[in-house]
Amino acid sequence: MVQQIMDSLKEELPVFHTSLVLTGDVKIGLVLVDIVNGFCTVDAGNLAPTQLDKQISEMVDKLVRVARPFYDRKWPVFAFLDSHHPYIPEPPYPPHCIAGTNEAKLVPILQWLENEANVKLRRKDCIDGFLAFVEKEASNVFINWV
Repeated sequence: MVQQIMDSLKEELPVFHTSLVLTGDVKIGLVLVDIVNGFCTVDAGNLAPTQLDKQISEMVDKLVRVARPFYDRKWPVFAFLDSHHPYIPEPPYPPHCIAGTNEAKLVPILQWLENEANVKLRRKDCIDGFLAFVEKEASNVFINWV
């Protein structure tokens, strides 16, 4: 049954697994989205897991393994950080990742990225990080980074 589902998905989705070799000749960047305590650290907030979650832990560990070569090679990294004003609700979600709190910080295992010149951390105050970075003159911080 599982194999049938996987075969069906492979037919419908244009996703192919191949090896990826990164060299200095390729322009490449890494984008991290909302890898913050408020979503990934046990009991760190209203939307954080209440107990150790294997999927979240494995995801964060994989992101660390992916981010490390970018750090080592000084390749660009852009990290969206969920960060909300305490008095502006974001329905249907409860208050979460309030600016200035531990919830809105990168998970501890990735905090080494915070002081790197090749890393751009941007706090977003809405669900859509792309829209969050539209500037008054209509430019977009993320598009400019890309």
